[in-house]
Amino acid sequence: MRAFEERYEAALADPNVREGLTAFQRGWRTSRDTAIAHLEAQEDRSFDDLRAELAAVKDRVLADWDHLLDQFTRNAEAAGSQVVRVATPGEANERITSILRDAGATVVVKGKSMVSEEIGLNHHLEANGIVPVETDLGEWILQLAGETPSHLVMPAIHKRKEQVAELFERVLGRTFPPDDIERMVAAARTELRQRFLTSGAGLSGTNALIAEGGAMLTVENEGNNRLAVALPAVHLVTAGIEKLVPTYADAMKQVRLLARSATGQPITVYTNFITGPRPGQAQHIVLLDNGRSAMAEDPDVAAALRCIRCGACANVCPPYGVVGGHAFGHVYTGAIGLVNTAFHHGAEAAAGPQSLCVSCGACATVCPVDIPLPVQILEVRAEVTDAVPDAVPAGRVTRLAIAAFEHRWLVDFGLRLTGVLTSPLRRDGVTRLPRALLGNGRLDAWIGWRTPPAVPIRPARDRLVAGGLREPPPLASQPLRGRRVQLFLQCLADRLAPEVPVAAATLLRAAGAQVLVRREQHCCGLPAYDAGEQDVARSMLRQTLDVLEGADDVVTPASSCLAMLCHDAPRLLRDDAGHRQRADQLAGRVHDLVGYLTEGPGRLPAGSLDDGDRTPVTVHRFCQASNTLGREDVVERFLEEVAGVSVVPLPEAGTCCGFGGSTSVRNPRLAAGILDRKLACVDETQAHVLITDNPGCLLHLRGGLDASGRTVRAVHLAEYLAGRLPGAGVDRPPAGATISGHPVP
Repeated sequence: MRAFEERYEAALADPNVREGLTAFQRGWRTSRDTAIAHLEAQEDRSFDDLRAELAAVKDRVLADWDHLLDQFTRNAEAAGSQVVRVATPGEANERITSILRDAGATVVVKGKSMVSEEIGLNHHLEANGIVPVETDLGEWILQLAGETPSHLVMPAIHKRKEQVAELFERVLGRTFPPDDIERMVAAARTELRQRFLTSGAGLSGTNALIAEGGAMLTVENEGNNRLAVALPAVHLVTAGIEKLVPTYADAMKQVRLLARSATGQPITVYTNFITGPRPGQAQHIVLLDNGRSAMAEDPDVAAALRCIRCGACANVCPPYGVVGGHAFGHVYTGAIGLVNTAFHHGAEAAAGPQSLCVSCGACATVCPVDIPLPVQILEVRAEVTDAVPDAVPAGRVTRLAIAAFEHRWLVDFGLRLTGVLTSPLRRDGVTRLPRALLGNGRLDAWIGWRTPPAVPIRPARDRLVAGGLREPPPLASQPLRGRRVQLFLQCLADRLAPEVPVAAATLLRAAGAQVLVRREQHCCGLPAYDAGEQDVARSMLRQTLDVLEGADDVVTPASSCLAMLCHDAPRLLRDDAGHRQRADQLAGRVHDLVGYLTEGPGRLPAGSLDDGDRTPVTVHRFCQASNTLGREDVVERFLEEVAGVSVVPLPEAGTCCGFGGSTSVRNPRLAAGILDRKLACVDETQAHVLITDNPGCLLHLRGGLDASGRTVRAVHLAEYLAGRLPGAGVDRPPAGATISGHPVP
């Protein structure tokens, strides 16, 4: 396999990848959601209930693995199969080659088998004079092109019909119009049919190994796998040992969710149960470990062994939609590949794809076996970061930056100095670098697609701690009268978008709260956690827990901080009993702004912020608010009910905008591709105001809108609502106002 950087650059340079995968992901989403909705209605159970049931089946396998392996082996051998277990790809390749040599087979027809890709079987066979012939249409196309699969289920999904037609013309020596799909399929069928009839052996994978009957479940749409299984005199099966299920009934639970999750079908065209060889045939089942036992012993990642290889995690993944599976994966693509690659192929093979994940959490929402992929990805990232810090571009620089960011005084000094030095370049909330400085080189590629934010000389805390805000006009309803609310500013908002915390404080005070702001607050640790620097993240988290004491409630204008403090903190501090207890206590009283004003103590009645302005707006939902916190249209409903605003639905509203913390700095072209997709959705709404509830998203979207020349105004929810307070806009200091003798920007 080519090096990661080569695969990544090739994917970015090929417009077919992004164009094709965007259309595919959108089409799959519609088909999958429809199929799941029909299943829920049919079963009168939710998707979460159904996948929890299948996850429990797979967990029972892990709890009784050796016994079920022995049971499957006994029953399969009783049915006439020969079963062998191997530890490594090398052992597997040697065993398969030996079987084929003993049978005198020089050609082997292959149904789809990801394990054969995992062990590099084709290359090994070719080196030993045996010709492997892929018979799955997508796999055959890739074999002709000299490529590897980019998807677990649809291996050639990155190819457009024009590319396939050109490939067929070059290899088969005749013309294929790109729109004549039937002609291309017929040509493939003709080319492969003779191979089925004359090959000495066939090889297949399997979707499940059924312990109680020694049987194998295979599902497919093309029928090629049935031919590879039934026609040749020797049938080989390659499977990971995690494919076990205890019973036929358990296998049917998998069938119920597999096709719906993989392709949006209720069921595949062919569902096969294979028990032993046909008369006169030899059947060999090769069961591979290759790191799976190590995964089972690691409680942080063991649940990844539930995977049924549906590919759904790739189908919702924003980075996958930009670069495809050759970059966003190794052999196994999508989010699951970011977890298991380190165990199958080592930390270095995992490091590059790991660096592309934006931690949006979408993969976990569609996984049919409820694998906590976002958490597992971060656990593996921490290990990979320690093992191979220089394996990806900017890896060591990122580590140094995160280490520096841990120190509040250093960040404070650095950004204040930056604010002074860049003050001549500040315009309209952004930093306008001279075009001559950007040029057309690396700096332009790094920041030219997203105008950098303006860096103020003074952060929000200077105004808020010093009490430099005017008293806002009180709302008619005062739900927070008498409550002491500590405002957690969020590091980015405080220092790069100070108008956001100021607006949040204004709103809370208008609702009757006494707002407290502690100057020593810094960062919840999320940037370090996302970058794989867990020790730094824990240090920052402990400092935050120390600061956030002494108030009735803690409110932040950043949903990302809420996700960190409520969802990630208890896990990060699991080995620190004292701080873990404090994190659990904090989780019960910390809120983000929209949650506090809609479902928390600060709930505002309908019409509280209705100033009569009906200008349509659209809303980008912070991805983790949807995927981790379980929210859907909370911001939209709040705007409509409390502010009387007309909200135009944003297509893919909860899909990541591409900020992804340090990901958008390390991999700017990837982030730019994700942002392009988001801004195209904004264009569809024709709204002139884009509202979001997370400062990182705000800075990213605002910079992208400005760099692309769009006139849409991006604002934080707090800014927008504070501007609708009766008789006042967002609080602004009077002309000439100072703090400690310095002018307020």
